[in-house]
Amino acid sequence: MPIGVRELRPYGAAQRGAMVVHPIKCAAVLLIEDITMRTFDLSPLFRASVGFDNLARVFDAAGRLDDTSISYPPYNIVKAGEDAYRITFAVAGFGENDLDVNVENNTLTVRGKVAQEGDAATYLYRGIAGRSFERKFELANHIQVSGARIENGLLHIDLKREVPEALKPRKVSIAAPPQIKSQPVAQAAE
Repeated sequence: MPIGVRELRPYGAAQRGAMVVHPIKCAAVLLIEDITMRTFDLSPLFRASVGFDNLARVFDAAGRLDDTSISYPPYNIVKAGEDAYRITFAVAGFGENDLDVNVENNTLTVRGKVAQEGDAATYLYRGIAGRSFERKFELANHIQVSGARIENGLLHIDLKREVPEALKPRKVSIAAPPQIKSQPVAQAAE
């Protein structure tokens, strides 16, 4: 029996430890358990953090994804170094002029559109996908696209984290309170 599915017994036929389910209410309960939650309440996180205002936007973008939008074209995300990343797309059949890579508002967008050829070829089997696509990636702060290249049917997009010096961790010194100069008691009496 799958997890989360309980054996249903007729109403009134309860045994010790068995779950009794009303037959009319049963359908509503099973339907409610099958609904996917798409809303996130992030307010508890905002009490203990500062500057993560765009986190809600990232969750909303993730909630809008479906299986068809994330399956084509296949891609890898690789950590290439301490502050370096690479996204590699399998783009067989796409040329350099068919691909477009843009960055706007910390969103990396990769689009591919194959130019329609006017050849009158009759395909017996067409296994190389030549459909258009658009993939979007939310980039973290200070992630910059350092380059893109295509080789052997793979599109490589290199990313690098460039944190400004002003935002890097620094030591803050703690100053002692100023010392009050006290005069000797004998001099104060004079």
